[in-house]
Amino acid sequence: MRAVVQRIKEGKVEVAGEVTGAIGKGLLIYLGVSDEDTLQDVKYMADKIANLRIFEDENEKMNLALLDTGAEMLVVSQFTLYGDCRKGRRPNFSGAGRPEMADELYKEFLKSCEEMGMHVETGVFQAHMEVHSINDGPVTMLIDSKKGF
Repeated sequence: MRAVVQRIKEGKVEVAGEVTGAIGKGLLIYLGVSDEDTLQDVKYMADKIANLRIFEDENEKMNLALLDTGAEMLVVSQFTLYGDCRKGRRPNFSGAGRPEMADELYKEFLKSCEEMGMHVETGVFQAHMEVHSINDGPVTMLIDSKKGF
């Protein structure tokens, strides 16, 4: 499981002109699922992201996590995180999870985050989405449950 995590001041997702999810201060998370992922990867990612200390404390040091601040999450499914661009000019997406399985693990990730007490908003799985955000910092982190990077 892979994620691009961005600290934002605000963000929203639109599908066909309708807002499907919107947050204020928090994290915009692009989440990709591979065929090799399991519930163990889901739990790892939810815990890692919820406790990732990338919010500033009173001394302007990145020392606080999402759970410490009460900030929100906007989670967008993103199979293209498994695009392999090493050969040729067209990405190969064979590493991305099959839609049925990926959707199930995506939903488990959302559920895990909500169970930890986070406010979670989302896009729509497999939909063409327009994502709007105002980055804060910018602060962008890459996380891989297999620790490939």
